[in-house]
Amino acid sequence: MRIRALLLASVLYLAGGGAPTFASAPEARVLFVGNSQTYVGNLPAVFSAMANANGHAVASDMIVRGGATLTDRLNDGTIAKALDKRRYVALVLQERGGDLICAFGQRSCTSARASLATIARMAKAKGVTSIVLLGTYQSAAMPSRALAEQEAAAAAEAGIAHVEVSQTLRCVVEAQPSLAWLHADGSHPGKDLTLLKAMLLHRQLFGTLPAPRSVLVSAPVYGVQSGLTETLRAADAPAPKAGTRRAVHFPAESISLLLDALASER
Repeated sequence: MRIRALLLASVLYLAGGGAPTFASAPEARVLFVGNSQTYVGNLPAVFSAMANANGHAVASDMIVRGGATLTDRLNDGTIAKALDKRRYVALVLQERGGDLICAFGQRSCTSARASLATIARMAKAKGVTSIVLLGTYQSAAMPSRALAEQEAAAAAEAGIAHVEVSQTLRCVVEAQPSLAWLHADGSHPGKDLTLLKAMLLHRQLFGTLPAPRSVLVSAPVYGVQSGLTETLRAADAPAPKAGTRRAVHFPAESISLLLDALASER
């Protein structure tokens, strides 16, 4: 009961005292900061394509590198430089999987929370309307529950929104076990998990889940070995490695399946 209430609170909580006003500019920009959990499948591009398919003019940028932490990006100044360079309506932060449950030791856990709070203050000072901690996931029940709780606590401490993934993923996998939840390596996000995360972000930032309509993403579809560095880039910019897939299509049926699975979660 406690975890269900916590997750509901994290879904309903909106940073900055209210939902972002994406209509205030011809095209709103969203900045994603993360690691391979963010770039495998190109979540930033999938999110902006979904938003545009649902009537929201959005473009996404990203600062990503495999294995990176938010502390890395705070210390090297890349987030600060990006916020100085462009006006962002929303900032989506994704920590390395396991840091917030101290999987790499207490020091990394403490640093993750402190860096999240510092980045949130920096972004608010730059006028970012909505700041979101996007969750990661654990497959086993107890670590998944602990992760959801610690992410929600860290986000609340930083005064930002939390989009929970791990517990939701466990529920929707039970409802739709045959979907492509994981990448071929069995660890990173598969096509349908990337779609699910984009849908959860859509709900957080626009107040509703997307409509069950087809989404074509005309952008690189990154695998684990992407060639990406922490340089700020548009989500649809050409891939650094030749041979990277250039597009992915999500049929309306796929989105309908996930909408049904999310409805059953309630």
